[in-house]
Amino acid sequence: MKRLIALFATAILLWTQPAYAQGILRDAETESLFKDMSRPMILAAGLSPANVQVLLIQDDSINAFTAGGQTVYINSGLIEAADNANQVQGVIAHELGHVADGHVILSDAGAKPAMGISLLSLVLGSAAMAAGAGDAGAGILAAGQQAAMGKYLAFSRVQEATADATGAKFLREGNVSGKGMIDFFKKLANEEYRYGLQNIDPFAQTHPLSNERINTLYADLKSSPAWNNPPDTALDDRFKRVKAKLTGYVDPYATTLNKYPESDQSIYGHYARAYAWHKAGYPDKADAETRALLKLKPHDPYFLEIRGQILLEAGRPADALTPLKEATELSQYNPLIATTYGHALIATEDKTNYPEAIRVLKIATNKDDDNPFGWFQLGTAYELSGDSARASLAAAEQASLTGETARAVVSARTAMANLPPNSSDWIRAQDIAMTGQNELDDKKHKRR
Repeated sequence: MKRLIALFATAILLWTQPAYAQGILRDAETESLFKDMSRPMILAAGLSPANVQVLLIQDDSINAFTAGGQTVYINSGLIEAADNANQVQGVIAHELGHVADGHVILSDAGAKPAMGISLLSLVLGSAAMAAGAGDAGAGILAAGQQAAMGKYLAFSRVQEATADATGAKFLREGNVSGKGMIDFFKKLANEEYRYGLQNIDPFAQTHPLSNERINTLYADLKSSPAWNNPPDTALDDRFKRVKAKLTGYVDPYATTLNKYPESDQSIYGHYARAYAWHKAGYPDKADAETRALLKLKPHDPYFLEIRGQILLEAGRPADALTPLKEATELSQYNPLIATTYGHALIATEDKTNYPEAIRVLKIATNKDDDNPFGWFQLGTAYELSGDSARASLAAAEQASLTGETARAVVSARTAMANLPPNSSDWIRAQDIAMTGQNELDDKKHKRR
């Protein structure tokens, strides 16, 4: 009986969770684009752009979600499906509506009543079965689970409609046209028709049907002074670049070449093919595409970054240093680009490069401490330089980010044993050790 209750409880909880995707794709250019395109709506929401993150997820479904806090996750499939930056802005506005309205925090308000119905039907159905009425008991169970699911789905549709309305408000107050939001809902509506709208039960969906959302929002969005704002051509150019490089990175290279054939000599074509050829194992072809990009824009930090990255990953770290150094400086030490530069400095295996690697990687991890690869590279640079104490501290930082709590505690204690007591690094190591040990103790108590 307890096992059945646990299984049904798990089922209810799964309804309340977003569809977590395969993994976060960190890219300096993409994150810069997301930051700039979301800023007007973030400010309209009364939030701080410094505290809100919009991150890219590798998942080919056309989706976006929030999972608590002030982070919006955009699936790669949504970027590939969108036609322009304004459509993505409409999606971001909707997700910011979830953030501002506290929907993740309030999700228990929908899950708990559904859980109650589910558990009650389980108790009543089990009692009927125990009394010998097997078919009746099974019917009670099935009806109860259907009612519980229906209650939660109704709650979810209300939340989604509310987020639509709040997102429309943020677009209006941020002086961003709502045409993109409507156009993207039309895309979703076409998908619904494609898969047979007549077979879709509107009451069995987590979201209102797309045409219903369009009809609800259209008048409000069209009445906004921002409705007829001309497209932001600079933002659209940046979006097309990001979309092209994403296609080259996530799609099979043959698919990329079909979308961006070699006859396409645009920046977008070269960008997509550079990633596609590199991923497919054609370094000379990838190198030629990066040269073409730099011929068009010699001092573009992101073109310099991809050239350096390809050279580094082709086993030519010394050749990668010049483009990566320039990319790092032009991007004002963007932490992701700086991390790649630091990696290249280490990969040369030239001891004279290690001090520069430490300097660059310290800047990168100070700017973005939520980067396990950056901490790993910094730890490697310290270790190669003979500073095992700070190498242990960097290993502790990395382990704490990747959920390896026990390793984080051991590494932090090793760092403490070899760092000057009460120094800033020693205090940071102590923080990691204490926090990690508390987490381990909590887990141990829960198992008892």
